[in-house]
Amino acid sequence: MSSSSQRNKIPENIVILDDSSDEEDVPKDNNNSLPTLTPSQTAPHAPPPPVQTPVAKTVPHAPPIGTPGATPPAVRSLDSRSFWKAGVYEENKFTRPTLLAGELEHARVHPKFLHSNATSHKWAFGAIAELFDNAVDEINNGASFVKVDRIYNKRDNSPALLFQDDGSGMSPDSLRKCMSLGYSMKKANTTIGQYGNGFKTSTMRLGADVIVFSRSSHTSQATQSVGLLSYTFLRKTGQDDVIVPMVDFDVSNHWAEPIIYGSQDDWSSNLNTILEWSPFSSKDELLQQFEDIGSHGTKIIIYNLWLNDEGVFELSFDDDDQDIRLRDEMSRVALTKASKKTIATQAHISYQLRFSLRAYASMLYLRKFENFKIILRGKPVEQYNIADELRHSKVVTYRPQVSTALKEPTVETTLGFVKEFPEISISGFNVYHKNRLIRPFWKVTGDGNSQGIGVVGVLEANFIEPAHDKQDFERSSLFHRLEMRLKQMQLEYWRGHCELVGHRPLEKNTSVRTLRKDISISPPVELNRNVQQNFQTSESATGLPANAQNKNTNRPFIASITNPRQELSGLPPRKSCVTTINNEMAVQPPVEHAAKSVERQLVDSSGSTSIDQICEENIQLFLRCEEHAEKEKSLKRTVEELEKELEDTKKKCAQISSHLESQRKDNLIKQAAAT
Repeated sequence: MSSSSQRNKIPENIVILDDSSDEEDVPKDNNNSLPTLTPSQTAPHAPPPPVQTPVAKTVPHAPPIGTPGATPPAVRSLDSRSFWKAGVYEENKFTRPTLLAGELEHARVHPKFLHSNATSHKWAFGAIAELFDNAVDEINNGASFVKVDRIYNKRDNSPALLFQDDGSGMSPDSLRKCMSLGYSMKKANTTIGQYGNGFKTSTMRLGADVIVFSRSSHTSQATQSVGLLSYTFLRKTGQDDVIVPMVDFDVSNHWAEPIIYGSQDDWSSNLNTILEWSPFSSKDELLQQFEDIGSHGTKIIIYNLWLNDEGVFELSFDDDDQDIRLRDEMSRVALTKASKKTIATQAHISYQLRFSLRAYASMLYLRKFENFKIILRGKPVEQYNIADELRHSKVVTYRPQVSTALKEPTVETTLGFVKEFPEISISGFNVYHKNRLIRPFWKVTGDGNSQGIGVVGVLEANFIEPAHDKQDFERSSLFHRLEMRLKQMQLEYWRGHCELVGHRPLEKNTSVRTLRKDISISPPVELNRNVQQNFQTSESATGLPANAQNKNTNRPFIASITNPRQELSGLPPRKSCVTTINNEMAVQPPVEHAAKSVERQLVDSSGSTSIDQICEENIQLFLRCEEHAEKEKSLKRTVEELEKELEDTKKKCAQISSHLESQRKDNLIKQAAAT
C-alpha cells in the first residue's frame, strides 16, 4: 500500500509495504518467503539529514517506548472524530519521488483513500458483518468461534472494538497481503469474501486505527505477527502514502524471537512506531495480546472509534451489556409515536436488526452452524431463520435464465405469513448470497398495496452478484427479473392464502352498477360538441360507456376518479380531480366518501380493474417480454449457425462442382486422344 516515493521523506522508523503492483519486484527470503527489504527500502534509525526538507513530518526519536526513563506519549487522535468529516483536510504538496537506477514509476495510495474507500459502508453494522465473514470463511480451516466485545484503550480509557477468532491465523506474508489492497487468498467458490478489500473498508469505517495480532503455524515454523493500520498516524505525520509498520516473531522454540529481514535497527524502528501509535506502550504488552489466542488465530483491535455528528460514539455499549447498538437508529425509534401497533412493530426482528447487532447477527447467515459460534459480548448469538416460524408456508421454485450454455440453477423461495400478522404489517424478502444476508425484508411491492401484506419470503440468490458493501445487489437484468418474479410470487401467494388469516381476496370483476355507487357524479359540465364526440369515442380509454349520461340532460357523465398511482405512492387522496379531455379540463368538486373506494378501482368496459391486477398484468407482460427476448436471442444464434452452415455447404458445392468440371474436361481430353 505504498511506493518508493516515500523512501526519502517518510519518518525513518517505518517499513514501507508495497502494493500489489510491486509484489514480484520484491526479492524474497529463501527461508520464509517474505519480502527482503533492501537498504533503499528501509532507513537507518536516525533523523534525516538537516539539508533535506521533507514534506512529511518525521516521528520524533525519543528513547524506545517501554524502556526505563521513557515518557509515554500523549493520546493521539484526529481533530475531527466524525467519520463523514474525517476525510476533509488540507493535503501536503505533492513531491516527485527519487527513483533508483532502473526503477519504474508507479502510483501511490494516499491516506485519504483509506477513508473514501470505507465510505462504501453507509451502515456500521455492514462493516462489522465483513469481519464476521472473514471469520466464517475460516471454518474450513478449523475456526470454531468469532467473538466481538468492547475493551478499553489503555492510553485514554476510551472504548475499542475487539474481534477474535481461532482460525488458522496469518503468516507474516499473509498479513502483508491482508493489509494491502486487492489481495484475496480466498479461491473457493463457497467463501463469502472475494474482493480483497473488506478488511480495510470495514475497520476504517468503524474506527480511525486498527492493530492486528495473528499467530500461525505453517510447515515447521510457528510465527506471530503484529501490523498497524493507523489513519491517525498517517494524518498526524503528514504522509502522502499509506505506510503500515509490522513486526514478526518466530515462536517455534516457545519464545518470541524477532524475525529480521533487513537489520535490527529496521525491526526496532517498526516496533517503536507501533508502540507510539497503538494502545500498547511496551513490547511486553504487545506480546501479552497473544496469550489468549492459542496456537493459531487472529485478534483485531479497532480503536479511536468514530463519533456521530453530536460528538457521541456512533456505537452504543451501555444500553445493553450483551449487545452493541447503533445510537442514531435508536434515537429515531425514540422519536416515533408509540401506538400499540408501533410498539409491536418495533419489537419485531425486522425493525430490531436496524440498530441491534445481536438481532442482525442472528439472521446474518441462512444455514445454522454446527461447530461455530458468534459470541457477542460474552454471550453466543442464537441463529434465527424466520422461515422456520412462517404460517402456512409454501416453497416456490424459480429458475432464473442465467445462461443457455450452463445448467440452469434452481432457486427455492419459502413464503408464508409472519406469525404476528395481522397485529403487525411486516412483509418482504430476506435475500441471501452464499449463505450471507444481503437484503433483509426487501419490499418488492408498494407501501400502499393491500395485497401481499404480512407475507415474508426467504431465498438464496447465488446467481446475482452483491455490491461491494454486501448490503445490496448489482443492478443487472437478472436482478430486475428476480424483483418482478418475487412481486408475482407475493401476489399469487396472497390471493391463494389470505383467507387463512381472515382476509378476503379482492374480487377481479365488479359490475359497473356496483362501482357507480362508490363514484360521485359531478354536476353537469358544458362541453363542446367536439369534446363530447371525443369522450364518446374514447370509452375504452376512459373506462366509461359512451351512453353514460345524466337522466335529465344529454350532457355526458363525468366521474371523479383520483390518481390511481396514489395507492402505490402512499399519498393522501386529492380533494378534487381534474379530468382532461382533448386539452379541455373539467374540474370536479371534493369527493371524500368515495376517495378510498375509487383509489382501488379503475373503471373499464366490463367492470373494474384493481391497481394490484394492473401491476400483476405488468409483471406478466414483463416476464413474457423477457421470455420472448431470450427466444429471440436463441433464434438469432440458430440463424447465425444456419447461415454459417449454408456458407460451408456452398463452399463444398463449389468445390465439388469444380472437381466435376475438372473430371469432365479430363474425360473429353482422353476421348479426343483415343480418337
